[in-house]
Amino acid sequence: MNSMTGFGRGETTAADLTLAVELNAVNRRNLETSFSLPREWQSLERDIAEIVRGGVGRGKVHATVRADRVSGAGAFSWDRAGVEAFLDKAAALAQARGIAWPPDGTGLVEIIALHRTDSDLPSVDDIRGALAQATRAALAQLNEMRAREGAHLAEDLGNRLARLRSLLADIRANTAGTVGRYRELLLQRLKAAGLELDLDDERVLKEIALFADRSDTTEEVTRLDSHLAQFAETLKAAAENAVGRKLEFILQEINREFNTIGAKANNVDVSRFVIEAKNEIERIREQVQNIE
Repeated sequence: MNSMTGFGRGETTAADLTLAVELNAVNRRNLETSFSLPREWQSLERDIAEIVRGGVGRGKVHATVRADRVSGAGAFSWDRAGVEAFLDKAAALAQARGIAWPPDGTGLVEIIALHRTDSDLPSVDDIRGALAQATRAALAQLNEMRAREGAHLAEDLGNRLARLRSLLADIRANTAGTVGRYRELLLQRLKAAGLELDLDDERVLKEIALFADRSDTTEEVTRLDSHLAQFAETLKAAAENAVGRKLEFILQEINREFNTIGAKANNVDVSRFVIEAKNEIERIREQVQNIE
């Protein structure tokens, strides 16, 4: 089982550059990719996306590509006259508007970067293979982290599933005597009202039968047994498959059955068990939303 969140970094060298690819993954219902890389290499977004799709089935993955010159290599060319003209105009505008000026060193570097006269980056074809290598290394590290977190999620979900099974057993044990308790309560109320009716009275039997039908949770309990078993089986199969969506669907059905039991219950203990189960389901839902 893989979590949808994680981070991976891969690095290699090519054309006097150190290329670094960072992949940052967060939760999303479907697979989404986004990119930050030099504009000269934007055509490589498709290559990166294809590699990511080969190892990630769900989540939002942001790829950042950084390129640093090997020490002493390359040169940086910029339009000094253009920068000075820009600074003069910006200073005049700042003075007219009462804005603090001049910019700090970081701001000056950003302005200079906007006035580069050429690109010292190699062509796409020169770094395509190296970038793919760095991306695969980043993906491997990302998936290693996602698998570790997924193992923790699986352990936590297993414990919470056991808690739901325990609550279901409590519900089953307490619903067994619900009809009998209602019959005794009904007779006590009739007696308190001055109505002495025999247990074999047709009206009493009919009322008890209607209550038994309304409060019968046998089908819901049986379906819950099946849903919980299916949830457990899906967790076991998670090592080979992306199971997040399937777990979400099964959990939705589990919640539906507990809701129905709660609506039918005429038993304080059963109602309490249902509330505890729904709280546990909500915790499980939060975890499942992290699963690929």
